[in-house]
Amino acid sequence: MKKSYLQAALSTALMAVIYPSYADVSFGNSDGEYGKLTVSGYVRANYQDKHYGESASDQKIRFDAAQLKLDYERGPLFGHAEYRCYQYDRLCDFSTLVDGYVGYKLNKTDQVVAGVQPIPFGPDRFWGNSLYGSMSTTAGLEDVHNLGLNYHFELPTATKFDVGYFAVDGGSYTGSTQDSGRYTANYVSSDDPNKTDLQEKNMWVGRVTQDINLGINGLTTQLGGSYWTSDIENKATSSDGRRHAWALFGKANYGNFNVTLTGGKNNVTNQDQLNPNQSLMGSYDSEYYVANKGTFYTADVGYSFKNVKQIGNITPYFMYSQYDKDQDNMKDSVRNIIGVSIDHKQLSLVAEYIMSKNDPFIGGTQDSLAKGDDNQWNKLLNLTLFYYF
Repeated sequence: MKKSYLQAALSTALMAVIYPSYADVSFGNSDGEYGKLTVSGYVRANYQDKHYGESASDQKIRFDAAQLKLDYERGPLFGHAEYRCYQYDRLCDFSTLVDGYVGYKLNKTDQVVAGVQPIPFGPDRFWGNSLYGSMSTTAGLEDVHNLGLNYHFELPTATKFDVGYFAVDGGSYTGSTQDSGRYTANYVSSDDPNKTDLQEKNMWVGRVTQDINLGINGLTTQLGGSYWTSDIENKATSSDGRRHAWALFGKANYGNFNVTLTGGKNNVTNQDQLNPNQSLMGSYDSEYYVANKGTFYTADVGYSFKNVKQIGNITPYFMYSQYDKDQDNMKDSVRNIIGVSIDHKQLSLVAEYIMSKNDPFIGGTQDSLAKGDDNQWNKLLNLTLFYYF
């Protein structure tokens, strides 16, 4: 059944590329009897030049991924679904649901959303401008999409609240691994009986954000905090551990300049005697260990040049991210990214130079985000070209 849906999604995406006049197709009216349905997405190509001790370039532009999005509106009712197909060795050897939810707008500011959706942890879904994501993304703290219910409401004092309950994670889909064919980094099962076998459940996540008026024309600032607590089911020992995590953040925008600062603490107990200090996580069809206790930091700055001659928008940015592990014998993980995105009509080019150490996705091993690896810097030039439809 999943394969049929995937083939239909890819057919839609390919038709949109071949016949761009059908791009961003909408049906109906949001105020009408049946509402409005919008179909959109992208296809993207990628080139990588790797320096992991020795050069190892892909040496050609290759198909990387396709995205299909459905958005529905009917009065106060709305819905959203996103599915992605990736290519590692062959077309769609890894594919996954990103979001699938419905919501209801209670008024202009308040709403309730149910389904697979971003959890309200940290300043927003993304903590910066980077396409590749921060070390917190790989550690399962940023850009997390789980199954549950979220209530968002705002006060006249420019204070925003999110309160969410998420029963389980967003699930695993198509891939070569047992349980890691998923978008979000979650706790997963493995074919190896010596690895942890965990599932996170009963997640309560809350966030409060306050707009701060400093009286400077063109400057907007926000301060906030979020908290995440959950049960960590250990399937091997039939006992439950706990997660307690918090994050503090600040955002500032002045004209086209933006900066986001995020820091917090992750504290996990997994009730596992073999691996009490690390837990197996998985995402993008890869599995790796993450240290149970650590402090995370992300700093991101960017500036957007709007409507540059015939090119469009150009946004250079820099991101610094780190996961400091509490265990003395574990090496800290760092990922720094210098990037630029160029947007021209339906095309976008994202160029990122990534410098990383003890990183499972940048020249590391499955132990990099736990005990660490050789503690050496690895570099990756990552070029991604998008065509949006």
